[in-house]
Amino acid sequence: MDVGTVTGSNVGAPNGRASVAARLDRIPPCRMHVRISIAAGLANFFDLYDVFLGGVLAAVLATKWHLTTDGKALVIGSGFGGMFVGAVFLSRLADRFGRRKMFIVNLVCYSIFSLAAAFSPNLTWLAILRFLGGFGLGAELSLSDAYLTELLPRAIRGRYISAAYTLGFIGVPLAAFVGAEFVAKHTLLIDGWRWLLVLGSLGAVLVLAIRRRLPESPRWYEMQGQHAQADRVTTELEAEAEAQLGLERLPTPEPIASPPPTTSNLRAIFEPPYARRSAMLWFFQFFQTVGYYGFGTLAPLVLAAKGFHIVSTLGFTAIIYMGYPLGSAGSVPIIERFERKHLITASALIMAGLGVVFGFARVPWLIVTAGFLLTATSNVFSNAFHIYQAEIFPTRIRATAVGTAYSLSRLSGAILPFISVSVLDHLGASTVFIGSAVIMALIATDIAVLGPRSTGLNLEDASDDHEAPASARTSALSAGVGEPA
Repeated sequence: MDVGTVTGSNVGAPNGRASVAARLDRIPPCRMHVRISIAAGLANFFDLYDVFLGGVLAAVLATKWHLTTDGKALVIGSGFGGMFVGAVFLSRLADRFGRRKMFIVNLVCYSIFSLAAAFSPNLTWLAILRFLGGFGLGAELSLSDAYLTELLPRAIRGRYISAAYTLGFIGVPLAAFVGAEFVAKHTLLIDGWRWLLVLGSLGAVLVLAIRRRLPESPRWYEMQGQHAQADRVTTELEAEAEAQLGLERLPTPEPIASPPPTTSNLRAIFEPPYARRSAMLWFFQFFQTVGYYGFGTLAPLVLAAKGFHIVSTLGFTAIIYMGYPLGSAGSVPIIERFERKHLITASALIMAGLGVVFGFARVPWLIVTAGFLLTATSNVFSNAFHIYQAEIFPTRIRATAVGTAYSLSRLSGAILPFISVSVLDHLGASTVFIGSAVIMALIATDIAVLGPRSTGLNLEDASDDHEAPASARTSALSAGVGEPA
């Protein structure tokens, strides 16, 4: 059976067949989409685990290795520095050689150097090996955004990507819970903090085995002019969906134009119509780190600065970090009901206010409550922008555009600790979070003024330079997507 054949609406595809975009968008939600999302979410787990592990390690090693202000900043910033370089380099390769290959390269690199970092004899070696491990993870989240965006139908894209991130964010409180347990007991042959790195490395090996079974993005194949491979993978996905749903035949694809095959071009992200979007996203990504990763990585140090013992600090941090997966889960039912740019803007402003409360709070219940609400809100913010940034660029430059912009968050993440830790040590937590609030207000304005709409549109319309036709939004609504607010 030729599931891709369409009579009278074969737009933008060779040999009289519907485009890959049209065929993928008409597949109803099924276990296949869940499987792909879980595989992506499991790998995100280690990226997010490792990012927030930096703050845990800095708090633990501050006393153990007698770290100075710059030493603590180096523990946090070294991983971000590697992620910056990896995001620029590997995301570019993903547009050229494929998403699946870079998925594998990411995890192999991270696993090797994370394991090596567990046996670091001093701060210098820890920083070097954290940098190299970070290089492997650099493109992980942006590449996951591009991959899931290209495979998931538009009607469920936001919900399923949010669910994948929810799975990934379980790694954040786990880093603090496991850290508190191992740091407290110092058991199992080596220091407890070293086991945090070992566990990350071994877990990545297991996820690597799962990821090797993922299909390549058919949209990427189509963009490379590899129509036979694109058709083969799409047909396999269609057949799997039909078998799982008990269908004889999937619905007829809607006419969605396919762009002509082309190669990735870094210059294209600075050309009309994408120059404005790139400028908007570059500003956003460089500064969003202040409110998002800045809080998460600084939380253990802030609590220690407020006078709590290291074990109590990690216990409070673990509770605060529970907001990450719970907030991410809470975003799933609303991510398709509100325009993404509005969610990003509103959640950024709420984060700003809660950060100020956290900075000034002195009693444990208020510190934990404000911190928990901030992390929960931050993952509505995070999930919305991860989906949004992948939707507003076309397949030919998606990984390059998103990865390059996202790399700036890693660059600022590497620089930020040297500023924020110094301010924290000399001026206190309240000053840190007042500054963060101002910056979060600026990035909210950036998205509100310069960002295009994307919710409920098929990927080709959302990434185009003009407003999508009403028919695109109407068909999305008929597929079960609520009218975005």
